[in-house]
Amino acid sequence: MLPSPPLSAARRAATAAAHHLLPFISSLTLDPPAAPRRRVRHMPLRNSAPQVSPPPHGRSFAVAAGGGGLELEAEAPALVVVSFYRFADFPDHADLRRPLKDLCEELRVSGGIILAPEGINGSLCGTREAVEKVLNFIQTDNRLKGLRVIQTPVTPEDEAIHHGHTSHSPVGPGEDAPFRWDHVRVKLKKEIVSFGDPGVMPTKRVGKYIKPKDWNSLISDPDTVVIDVRNMYEIRIGKFKRAVDPCTESFREFPSWVDNQFQLAESDSHQPSVNGNTVTEGAEEDLNSSEPKELPRVAMYCTGGIRCEKASSFLLNKGFKEVYHLEGGILKYLEEIPEAESLWEGECFVFDKRVSVEHGLAQGTHKLCYGCKQPVSDEDMESPKWEYGVSCPYCFSTRSEEEKERARARHRQFKTWGVIGGPDKGRSPKRLEASNGVKEDKQPHNSV
Repeated sequence: MLPSPPLSAARRAATAAAHHLLPFISSLTLDPPAAPRRRVRHMPLRNSAPQVSPPPHGRSFAVAAGGGGLELEAEAPALVVVSFYRFADFPDHADLRRPLKDLCEELRVSGGIILAPEGINGSLCGTREAVEKVLNFIQTDNRLKGLRVIQTPVTPEDEAIHHGHTSHSPVGPGEDAPFRWDHVRVKLKKEIVSFGDPGVMPTKRVGKYIKPKDWNSLISDPDTVVIDVRNMYEIRIGKFKRAVDPCTESFREFPSWVDNQFQLAESDSHQPSVNGNTVTEGAEEDLNSSEPKELPRVAMYCTGGIRCEKASSFLLNKGFKEVYHLEGGILKYLEEIPEAESLWEGECFVFDKRVSVEHGLAQGTHKLCYGCKQPVSDEDMESPKWEYGVSCPYCFSTRSEEEKERARARHRQFKTWGVIGGPDKGRSPKRLEASNGVKEDKQPHNSV
């Protein structure tokens, strides 16, 4: 009888056999069956946390090893993206930063959270159980009870990547969640949403919330002025019918736009009217009239509702009597209202790797320009001003050649090494380029 092979040879044989299975189940451990430190974290996990709603994209799979009769079935816990906020009197907000960050890291939750004297604002991705634990922990502070929460399922593609890792992999389970970073960021700021007017206090008063089911009738009324509170690059890819675009580049510009639009401050003859066009000569006399102007009924909306809290409070401070805003924002509307009944046109920009969503919160078609962080369509990517990872039609003319060259160098580094930080950390170059519709051999446009 031949002597038993040394352990190293046995390990090599087991490793070779495991590699044979990798195309089918990449998370199998490479240890031989008798090894005492065999990892079992890839085995089926069933979520026992309280279920708010049926888990999206639940799935199971079976793998048969050639001739060996091995069959594994597993159902991985579904991932969710949760956006949440709460305005509150929270002067000691900094005390929450460390314990909150530690908990998120322990639970492998990724995303971003802002803490400020006026409350909390965040967006997280992880398993349903992990995210619920974080939200419950936040609400142990009575001032933060009653978080306004919007939950969105993760795409099957991102979820498959997430569950392909073990907790001991170089990239952990939470590190491929659909965010522009691979961990949780907990930041301390002056405001949870930047507005720049300390007199605006949503904790004192805000406009009237309108449920998605009642939104259509309100904005269809010709006496209602519908205002999109978001920024230009967001509105460019989708908005509600009849909505006014304030043409702002940041939310801090909204107060001055309101003053100008509704003649609430000193103005000249070039002020815009409510529909966004310049006033006619016949209307100039009204602008200079000393009689008090009757302010219209206003219905406003934003992505998830937080900006409308401040915007509606601001309008009430300015003397508006009828101020309404869409409860849960565009995301809640797209989730609840069937497309056949919807007054929404286009896609909704979101501040994570999904870039945009459609009705039913399905993945949108827009991608992100890493030069200016604006959404780009398939048509935009056909422009000679589009260069993957460098520029798009919206930033080509504003970026210097030095900035573009730095971006090219960064992209070359990414294609070579993959993990370089920034919005693509933890994502393989091939998968990222496939998700952006960019072929490996496609040459970038270097000139107009």
